[in-house]
Amino acid sequence: MIETTPVLQIEGLDHIVLRVRDMAAALRFYQGVLGCAEERRLPDLGLVQLRAGRTLIDLVDLEGELGRKGGRAPGAEGRNLEHFCLRLARFDEAALRAQLIAHDIEGGRVETRYGADGFGPSMYIADPDGNVVELKGPPHADQSAYR
Repeated sequence: MIETTPVLQIEGLDHIVLRVRDMAAALRFYQGVLGCAEERRLPDLGLVQLRAGRTLIDLVDLEGELGRKGGRAPGAEGRNLEHFCLRLARFDEAALRAQLIAHDIEGGRVETRYGADGFGPSMYIADPDGNVVELKGPPHADQSAYR
């Protein structure tokens, strides 16, 4: 059998683009709460790119060139996506909840959920535009209990 290298070899999430109603509120959330660092800003497009580990989160202002292309603003009647997941290096529920409470953000119930690295703890939160962000910790050492 001849082995061939697949044309598409996906290594992970490169970036996600979110349309936001209030750029200042979105930046407070993604930088202040989640600790993402601003990497690049393109004011003509209404785009701010934030570093989230190896991934970028692109915020697009609804009033900017890119944001206007997406139609109505995200809200209760329709969101930009169901959710996206940020993998955390460690998952300390008490410290995580304290961080969220300090920013008036309600964290959801911690549950074991499946992700790219296997089953591990996770919690859902929402950004200022209602986009759901899953915060996922490292996988549990014993994966056999969660099949």
